[in-house]
Amino acid sequence: MIGIFKTNISTLQDKIKVIDAVSVRFPVTACTLDLEDCDKVLRVVVSQQLEEQHVITLVCSLGYQCSVLE
Repeated sequence: MIGIFKTNISTLQDKIKVIDAVSVRFPVTACTLDLEDCDKVLRVVVSQQLEEQHVITLVCSLGYQCSVLE
């Protein structure tokens, strides 16, 4: 599964915090967050099926906005 999300993450420290949390919680093969993009795109690649809502819930629980990028 590849999930692509729009976030409001804006600092390097926040980026590291979110990527670490996602990597610990889910079977991630790749996780990136583009701070240069206007949508602050979080891209999560996992080795098995995962509902996008689970990623959104985790990121939101850390205090950030997160939604599926359309």
